[in-house]
Amino acid sequence: MAPAAPTRDALSSPLPLLLVAMTLVTGLVDAFSYLVLGHVFVANMTGNVVLLGFALARAPGFSVAAPVIAIGWFGIGALAGGRIGMRFAHHRGHLLTIAVGLQSAFLATAVALAFISGNPIPDGYRYALIAVLAVAMGIQNAAARKLSVPDLTTTVLTLTITGIAADSTIVGGPGSRVGRRVVPVVAMLAGAVIGASLVLYVRMEIPLVIALVVSATVAVTTRILGAADPHWVHPA
Repeated sequence: MAPAAPTRDALSSPLPLLLVAMTLVTGLVDAFSYLVLGHVFVANMTGNVVLLGFALARAPGFSVAAPVIAIGWFGIGALAGGRIGMRFAHHRGHLLTIAVGLQSAFLATAVALAFISGNPIPDGYRYALIAVLAVAMGIQNAAARKLSVPDLTTTVLTLTITGIAADSTIVGGPGSRVGRRVVPVVAMLAGAVIGASLVLYVRMEIPLVIALVVSATVAVTTRILGAADPHWVHPA
């Protein structure tokens, strides 16, 4: 059976493009956290569980504290994002505006901490940056979950990549929707490549600055586009 054609509402909604931009933010921020803050992710909690396992096995170069702090503060951010999602469940435009606006405030704090911390970053600043960034990404992840735009979780690509293969017509599936599913993969990859290149060859703070600009732009854009109460702000 062929996949259903996208509806007019789905095609005219700006949410997919906005969430792709937030997926780029994930790549930028995790590139900074892994390369600068020492083998820790602030968006990818699956990766942190694995890294924690490495640390518990006493693999060299891995810390127990860093992934534990990231997981804990990510959870706090997700609680905040979940609360926003419940409060604004009736209006997806307000939900994304408020959530990403709050996330931008935490990213701005992280930018300030990164600029004043020096390089290499002392442990006090390092753990503070992990906490602040994890809160920001927890908010983003919870908001994306509440919006429930297919294949656009902004942080987790495992199911997206699985769907490309598992839903393929080759195996008798309904169709992979490769075009839609590849876009977030490319966005996160681009964020990681840009973030890593800037950390390694320019300045370590720049990926966070770009992430802040992108997230603030998404918040403002959503506010403007949702002001007239268009169809896409209302959940189906």
